Amino acid sequence: MGVFTYESEDASVIPPARLFKAFVLDSDNLIPKVLPQALKSTEIIEGNGGPGTIKKITFGEGSHLKHAKHRIDALDPENFTYSFSVIEGDALFDKLENVSTETKIVASPDGGSIVKSTSKYQTKGDFQLTDELIRGGKEKASGVFKAVEAYLVAHPDLYN
Repeated sequence: MGVFTYESEDASVIPPARLFKAFVLDSDNLIPKVLPQALKSTEIIEGNGGPGTIKKITFGEGSHLKHAKHRIDALDPENFTYSFSVIEGDALFDKLENVSTETKIVASPDGGSIVKSTSKYQTKGDFQLTDELIRGGKEKASGVFKAVEAYLVAHPDLYN
């Protein structure tokens, strides 16, 4: 078993508070609206939406994945931080125990945001993650992020 850590940063023109409200607090409603081909629905299986909550994510028709279960590990709206773990589902490809992601949104000098994420992939057995697999996941996540950002730019009255 191994643990592989990957970091990423995405810049946004959206201020941190607004981005956090949309991309984290209301993502279960917003992402299926913005990208229904990627994410069909999210259902709370256990919990109240805070830490410890387990959600079942059903991917859209355009995805090669069917479902995943996420556990919210931490949620801090005042400091714009959020962490979750993928704990079950075909998103783990039968090769990963889990994937944990910590995200922090900070203000950028231009009035927008910088989204900093650290993901830890805990593998099963002697499975080695490839750069191609990681790059594919990062590209999909970045695509979702950019689609949400474009939606917020097009709808400046939302999430203020």
